[in-house]
Amino acid sequence: MKRRGLVALGAALLPGAAMAQTVSDSTLSDSLTPGQRTEVLQLLRQALREDPSILRDAMASLEQSEQAERNSAQSAAISARAEMLFRDASDPVKGNPQGRVTFVEFFDARCGYCKQLHPSMDQLLQREGDVRVVLKDLPILGPSSVVASRALLAAQKQNLYVPLYDALMRLREEPAEPVLRREAERVRIDWTRLRRDMDDPSIQVRIARNLELARALDIQGTPALIIGTTLVPGAVDLAELQRLTAAARG
Repeated sequence: MKRRGLVALGAALLPGAAMAQTVSDSTLSDSLTPGQRTEVLQLLRQALREDPSILRDAMASLEQSEQAERNSAQSAAISARAEMLFRDASDPVKGNPQGRVTFVEFFDARCGYCKQLHPSMDQLLQREGDVRVVLKDLPILGPSSVVASRALLAAQKQNLYVPLYDALMRLREEPAEPVLRREAERVRIDWTRLRRDMDDPSIQVRIARNLELARALDIQGTPALIIGTTLVPGAVDLAELQRLTAAARG
């Protein structure tokens, strides 16, 4: 158990005057005499032998408190970066560009969970006409992911980012260059131009900016959705996307 949880549990078990004190977890241990500390440890050992669920409940409470702190910090970080997240004119958008409800989706073109999310998001966009999805390339799964992101951002120069994005989300093979060329040409992208644009330094700058933004928001993996000031990690189903959309409207 972490020190804070142990001290808090000890305070709950300590009888008499020590129980009546209202001190914070961080100062409680300093307020105890050596004799009281010994008494706390004895009571803890006895209580845990008699009811091991005390430890489980204390840990659960501590984890909930720490998660709430993380969520609060993350919401503040999202609010501070709202312009970069929701209103960056250089970002590709899927769905209704003027939509009332906005999701920001950080994704990796090789991510299996991103591919799992893709059909659910497509269904949401088909059913809800006021939803827009801001797409943020976050190539974190190796060099092939970086190449795929460069291809996507180069395709944006031909106004064909979303068709190539959809193709790569449906892809079940590695996006090696011959595969990228095949998928690009399938959606009528000029491959010669795209291959040249992939080496544009501005594309690497955009990728680096997305990576920096993800770090600032403590995004741990892909996909990661942001709606309002809430970060939703991992693939979610259509029902959850609809619930999030309804909550955002409200």
